[in-house]
Amino acid sequence: MFMNRSNSIAFVLPGEYRKSSERLFPKDGFSRGQKPDMKAAAEFAKSLGIGIEYQRLLSLDKKSTELRTFLDYFQNNLDLLIKKTWVEKSDERRKEKLQNDIPVFMSKMEKEDLGEALEEFGAILEELSYMFFGSQTEKDDFTEYTFRIDAQMGLFWWYGSRLSLLKDLIEKNNAKDEKFLWAVLLLGLCYLTNF
Repeated sequence: MFMNRSNSIAFVLPGEYRKSSERLFPKDGFSRGQKPDMKAAAEFAKSLGIGIEYQRLLSLDKKSTELRTFLDYFQNNLDLLIKKTWVEKSDERRKEKLQNDIPVFMSKMEKEDLGEALEEFGAILEELSYMFFGSQTEKDDFTEYTFRIDAQMGLFWWYGSRLSLLKDLIEKNNAKDEKFLWAVLLLGLCYLTNF
């Protein structure tokens, strides 16, 4: 399950983010045979304020100790974010479920099942946005709202709303572009680790 933010998809990005964002996630979606733009991921990382760390992590071998350490930091930081988030008593079960979803996601990452990991990450972002913003996430102006709070944070939630396009890319091309999926997943992991 991916973030279901049709309102976020219709949102017009501020000009300074539009070029790199629409290269990474084309405005009209991916067409058959279209190759993902790896350079756009690096540009997008710069827009998120994580450019240097992202490039460093992207260059690492997936089996390296350094990358495994980073993934541990990501998991710990995400767990802390969830634990420290105050929610209504009625949302405690959602919070617990979200915490239980993290090891499932990490297992898919370890197995390098990036298509499945991408879908799991989308679901995590959906629940995490709800933990942070409550019912505001269901309003038509959610993406615009997050941009008003902080532009980089808004761009991150916009990114989360676009992840479902990658599933379409995989299906249209009848192949998994693992390098690109890893690059796009790493954007979210790096941002949340540094949140």
